[in-house]
Amino acid sequence: MEDFMHLAAERYSVRKYSDRQIEKEKLEKILEAANIAPTGHNCQPQKIYVVQSREGLGKLASLSPCTFGAPTVLLIAYDRDKDWKNPYESGVHSGEEDASIAATFMMLEAWELGIGSCWVNMFPNTKTREAFGLPENIQPVLLMPMGYAAEGSHPSHYHSEFPEKDTMVQYL
Repeated sequence: MEDFMHLAAERYSVRKYSDRQIEKEKLEKILEAANIAPTGHNCQPQKIYVVQSREGLGKLASLSPCTFGAPTVLLIAYDRDKDWKNPYESGVHSGEEDASIAATFMMLEAWELGIGSCWVNMFPNTKTREAFGLPENIQPVLLMPMGYAAEGSHPSHYHSEFPEKDTMVQYL
């Protein structure tokens, strides 16, 4: 098994996919990664909607230019009724972070299985919830197109451009 830093460094946002569908057993492993992801107070409010139908993919493509022709798109959301609420400050809750942690676990598991993905925030969250008939308490957070990278897919130049660690880290 590869070590984590190598896996994290090699993974890149795939923006061009082949038509090959993800095998069910691999998709189940990816979804299991979301299930074991840590969440605030272990409330597990994340919701993952697997979109693979022609109709569903078409709906997403009409809402966002960033589905990149992937054969599977995960709509990752959280249940506002289930996420952890901070008792020390009103309005602070963990739903978006919990969904993001689950998404990160899935993205890395997918890469380990040879499957590419891309984290997409460029979509209308409320219109997407309405288009799929999701309840009001479900808050979409991101889309994750996913599949096998197409021939000629490669990382963008952003994949290797990072600020110096010292600009991010400060010891208090």
